[in-house]
Amino acid sequence: MRKILIIINRKAGTDREKRLGGVIRQYLPEPDFSVQITHLAYLGHGAHLAQEAVQQGVDTVVAVGGDGSINEIAQGLVGSNTALAIIPLGSGNGLARALKIPLDVRKALQLIVQNKRRAIDVGYANEHLFLSNAGLGFDALVADKFRHTEKRGLWGYAKLVIQSFRAYKDNNYTIDIDGNTLQRPAFMLSVANGNQMGYEFRLARPASVFDGLLDVCIVPPVSFLGLLPLSIYSLLGKVHKTKYMEHYTGRCITISGSRLDYLQVDGDAVSPGTDKQVQIRIEPGALQMIIKNEKIT
Repeated sequence: MRKILIIINRKAGTDREKRLGGVIRQYLPEPDFSVQITHLAYLGHGAHLAQEAVQQGVDTVVAVGGDGSINEIAQGLVGSNTALAIIPLGSGNGLARALKIPLDVRKALQLIVQNKRRAIDVGYANEHLFLSNAGLGFDALVADKFRHTEKRGLWGYAKLVIQSFRAYKDNNYTIDIDGNTLQRPAFMLSVANGNQMGYEFRLARPASVFDGLLDVCIVPPVSFLGLLPLSIYSLLGKVHKTKYMEHYTGRCITISGSRLDYLQVDGDAVSPGTDKQVQIRIEPGALQMIIKNEKIT
């Protein structure tokens, strides 16, 4: 009997849990599966639940939600043999898209039944875990504002981008990548583990959660009109080949600047600390994931 813990996003509520219940029992029936369903009750609850699952010998922990709740749950699974599976019901669903996990609940459950596993890399920015990306520039400012708004989804995010752009001041950064130092002004400075930021936006299309490398994406200062081509190239996955981005790879990145006021990991704002420096590193193959049966690079 395969033990599975399903953790539903704390904002989903009991109604979603009831709707999912019948579908889950259909795809994960007894006696082949022993399934427990719960939902997040407070910030950090996902990590605690995942840690308990590891201690109890749970085979797979299923995160039902978006990148933020997936990140929280993954914190309790890193370095263990318990696998993380995703039923992507968030807004951007960056990690699910990078791993080609279906956004359809039934198809995502089929992957859990198939139980194909592969270890993925994880990143840390000042010891904050990230699975997809970490950012220090304009995206981090928007993430900080986004957590205070009730309007979720792409249009809510786009509205915040427009509102925040004119007041935003580009920063000058010193960037050390495996001992090589750059000094750059930047509108966005993102370090990617996966190739998706969510909503199909891809700053680093070559990035892979399997390659043991982090992709450093430096977007130079842009005008308001420059946001449109930047967005289009990002959606097409071609921005790394344009003047709108410099692209580097490395394993240990240190970023410093006079203003490091914001930091986001997997789209959620976190504290950057007070020493005006962010240290970013990769931990290869640290998290077991349930993925598709096709080859993913």
